[in-house]
Amino acid sequence: MIEPTVSLAFSLHSTRGVYALLLGSGVSRSAGIPTGWEVALDLIRKMAHIKGEDCEPDPQMWYKKTFSQDPDYSQLLDDLAKSSADRQQLLKGYFEPTEEEREQGLKMPAAAHKAIAELVSGGHVRVIITTNFDRLLEKAIEAKGTNPIVISTADAARGALPLIHSSCSIIKIHGDYLDPRIKNTTAELEQYDDALNSLLDRVFDEFGLIVCGWSGEWDTALRGLLERCRNRRFTTYWTLQGGGASDSATRLINLRQATVVPIKDADTFFTGLVSKVKSLDEIARPHPLSSRMAVATLKRHLTANQKIPVHDLVMAEVEKAYAELSPVNFPLQGAEPTGEEFAKRLDRYEAIVETLQAILISGCYWAGEIYNDIWINCLQRISNPSGDGGGFVAWSRTRYYPALLLFYSIGLAATASNNYSAIQAVLSTVKIRDGINETPIALTLNSSKPIEPDWVRKLPRMAQRNTPMSDRLWGMLRKPFAELLPDDLRYHKTFDRWEYLLALIYADLSKREWVPPGRFAWNIHGSSGKWVPDEVDAEMNEMQKEWLPLKAGLFGGDLERLKAANDIVHKFVQNCRWA
Repeated sequence: MIEPTVSLAFSLHSTRGVYALLLGSGVSRSAGIPTGWEVALDLIRKMAHIKGEDCEPDPQMWYKKTFSQDPDYSQLLDDLAKSSADRQQLLKGYFEPTEEEREQGLKMPAAAHKAIAELVSGGHVRVIITTNFDRLLEKAIEAKGTNPIVISTADAARGALPLIHSSCSIIKIHGDYLDPRIKNTTAELEQYDDALNSLLDRVFDEFGLIVCGWSGEWDTALRGLLERCRNRRFTTYWTLQGGGASDSATRLINLRQATVVPIKDADTFFTGLVSKVKSLDEIARPHPLSSRMAVATLKRHLTANQKIPVHDLVMAEVEKAYAELSPVNFPLQGAEPTGEEFAKRLDRYEAIVETLQAILISGCYWAGEIYNDIWINCLQRISNPSGDGGGFVAWSRTRYYPALLLFYSIGLAATASNNYSAIQAVLSTVKIRDGINETPIALTLNSSKPIEPDWVRKLPRMAQRNTPMSDRLWGMLRKPFAELLPDDLRYHKTFDRWEYLLALIYADLSKREWVPPGRFAWNIHGSSGKWVPDEVDAEMNEMQKEWLPLKAGLFGGDLERLKAANDIVHKFVQNCRWA
């Protein structure tokens, strides 16, 4: 039988952001954080000490006999610390570490908090419900580069950003330790504000649930919300530590038909879960055999000149990739991007289009002109990602990275095989839509657009590069082209020729004095010291109207347009080279 944690890891991996966490005090136990009730009992002990009385062995009973009422957290705080500032200072001792505690690792994010932050950082978890007052989760998540939206009051619940637009929302249903309105007593836990009820109803209805460190015993209102939510679109995973569940938890487990996950403790559970999810992420790239089988199938259809199966093969892979590239998996809002998250996002994009990329490389290298409309349809689809692009500019622009990678794959393969009809077809047809405007792909996707070079320089080994995106693409494409271009020198020259051609086309279309500078601006190839712009220039002068790209219809087949573009590019790259 498959272990529950394995099933859960697969669920988190395959349905990013679909599962919410419901966390109780058990998650912060190893960090030395007291529960709300433990704080209340300690406050009673302090109050008894002030009165010169002994409240042991039952502080709660002492309080009830002394004041003729059950303990109330807010009343205790008000009696012991009259001002808001005093109350904050009083509570800090329970939730914020002293230097000695910091050295011991107490009241600091524990392994469970750090593991949860990893799940948030990877986009696997976006909603967290917690009964805890502390801020260890927030600290751990912020340390991983995400700024969570914290909802700890009814007002915050009413004004909360829709959960789908947040990279992480933490719903602190009992409040925050610095707010004296936190819920602690039995009466306070019997009902929530309407706004919080509505928010939790949506979470329990729309998300799967992972319960950890919560007994279900004291939170009457929370139990009621779970009991009335009959919808079970996704599985509930309920972790149990040590012995069995409480009676209240058992009822909820049965009601929600939850999968019980026996655990040693929260730290061990979440660190193990993250390890499994990361393993699945690492093998998420298509197995090399998958790409090889797809390419072998493509070649078989090309050999038999079967266009319909080729179309179906390519477009099926296109739609699969398009669905995986959706804003649900790559949210544009939330925390401000970091260099680490930027690198992870590019890696995920590359994994998603890997098989499609292999198909396009082989197709554009081997196929004839009759297949050009397939490459057009493919690139048109991926070049116009779903969503409105609202959010952080860096994330919005990275949406075009998969299209840029495929565009370069097509261009490089076609350049290698002199298949300039494919390049002409793509460049003259594929448009990037921005509202009602459409822009030719050559003006939108290149080594400088739409992703800012400064962001690419945040990637490893890219900080000092003149052409960071060009360099990344050059490195990324080397392996997929290993069979078609096994010789390194030929690969390097073909890459530079493609980028130089793209610069010529940019100059022709934009009529500007600027063009996207690729690696070709600085590269000298071979013992002869040939510079690709000089080589191409010599070819143009020799072949004139017979130059292959011109014959294929690029530059409208107009030699004068080509020469004008060439003058612009030569002047620009000369300045780049000697700047």
